[in-house]
This record gives sequence, C-alpha cells and structure tokens, in this order.
Amino acid sequence: MIFLFKKAPSWILAGVLLCLSPLAQTQTNAAPTMQKPVDYGCCGPILPAGSELRSFLDGMHVDQLWQAHEHINWETGEPSHGGHGHEPPTHCSAFAAAAAKLLGIYIMRPPDHSEEMLSLGQERWLESKEAADEGWREVVSPKAAQTLANGGYFVVLVYGREHGSGHIAIVRPAVKSEKALKNDGPETTQAGGHNFSDGTAVYSFVFHPGAWPDKVKIFAHPTKFQTENQTQSVR
Repeated sequence: MIFLFKKAPSWILAGVLLCLSPLAQTQTNAAPTMQKPVDYGCCGPILPAGSELRSFLDGMHVDQLWQAHEHINWETGEPSHGGHGHEPPTHCSAFAAAAAKLLGIYIMRPPDHSEEMLSLGQERWLESKEAADEGWREVVSPKAAQTLANGGYFVVLVYGREHGSGHIAIVRPAVKSEKALKNDGPETTQAGGHNFSDGTAVYSFVFHPGAWPDKVKIFAHPTKFQTENQTQSVR
C-alpha cells in the first residue's frame, strides 16, 4: 500500500491506484533481462494527467503575469490600473487561487477573503472540514506531494504567518532523484518575490527562513485531467 495522504477515504485511494497503475503495468510487461529499466526517480513517472497539468501550469505564463509590486486582476494576473485599497506586494496566493479556479477547484480566494494575508487564510481554510468536503486532503510528505503531482493532482505547499507575509506554491510534475528531492524539495510553479514556472520548494521559500520543510503544509486535490485520462499510460 502506498501512503500519500494523512487521511484518505476509499475514493481517493482508488484514484491514486488508478493514476499509478500504468507504472505497474509497464513493469509487468517489460522485457525482463535485456532491457535496461527506466529510472523514474524518487516519485514515479509523469503520467498523462501530470503532463497535462504541467502544460496547464506553463500556460498560466506566471513569469510574465502576477508581477510583484503591481496592482493586478487576481484572476488573470494582468495589471489593473484601477487598483484601490490595500494589496500585497506579491501575489502568490492570488496566482494559486486563479489556477485552482481555472481547474474548477475551490481554494480560499477573493471576494471570500481579501488578497491581504490570503496565504494564511488559505492555510486555515485547507485545514477545515469545508476544504475536506471540497475534496482536499493533507499530504504526508514532500515525496508524496511530487508523486501526486506527477499523477495529475493539484498540490500546494502553503506557509501561513500570523504576522508578515506567508507563501504558497504549486507543485509541478517532474521526474526527480531521491537526492534532488532531499536537497531541493518538490518542483514548483509560483508567483511571489520571484515568479517562475519551474523552480523548487527550497527556492520558493527562500525568503521565509526556516519555513521549508518543517513549517510548510501540503494539500492535494484531484483534477479534471485524471478523469480525462482514466486509461493512462506512462509517457
């Protein structure tokens, strides 16, 4: 049994097994002696649903939008010259909320919460029964986070702070070695002090000393890409 979630109902476990089953099929069908096995690293291959999720994240163009120190439209990341009121200097939680909304997934977002201290609001909400009812589950480890993202789950790393700014980043599907995962954490996509489509958890939380990994919480939600790829094969 593969343990990825801290608390997982049977439908979640069934989805995980469905996502990971092509790897087992590939290993069963592989030529046993002559063929060198493919090294999928610590967290398995990127399945078709994971590949679609990665393309979706790239299509958000976060390196060009949700720019720090700009008033923005939180859903599009475009500059909003009519901005008013208090707005945070960076837009990590707005970007995470916008990506989730495009996937049909609810996470705490405007207008239910202002953009100020939104990462803290998101962390608290993700820990709630309401979030669990929406399909979110807490994840046991960075390794599980990368594995789930590779299978097409929408996975977030969140660090909320009572005072000062917190941070949230999205786990990006990637094949990583055990050493790379231990040194750098999962692959990430984020807005923040530095926006990037392809970085690492260590880099995502570099402006929050001591946050990664001990103070960062991890949550995952299934995506539409998995239901669209119920007969997945390893890419």
